[in-house]
Amino acid sequence: MKSAFRKSYGGFESLRIVESVIPDVKATEILVQVVASSVSRTDSAVLRGKPWVFRLFTGLIRPRHTATGTDFAGIVESVGSSVSEFRVGDRVYGFRDTGGMTPCGGSR
Repeated sequence: MKSAFRKSYGGFESLRIVESVIPDVKATEILVQVVASSVSRTDSAVLRGKPWVFRLFTGLIRPRHTATGTDFAGIVESVGSSVSEFRVGDRVYGFRDTGGMTPCGGSR
């Protein structure tokens, strides 16, 4: 899978598109193939690490999370064994904040 990756704070030129390993799905997780996402003013501020107050949440010297972005829409690729709310093929949207993902809804 391809993902946007960064090692340090900076502008959009600091992003690299890299091949990543598809993560294993744990019992309470779902894997979503992202079809669309947005780029907001908050995403830009977190990417640049400015204003400095953002770094209290994202990492003082370098970003804690190398992936970027927050909201997304996509298709469920696989579901964990304890997941009953979603099925493979469901269209979903959600918000990723501080490392977790909150699926907000979907359709069948």
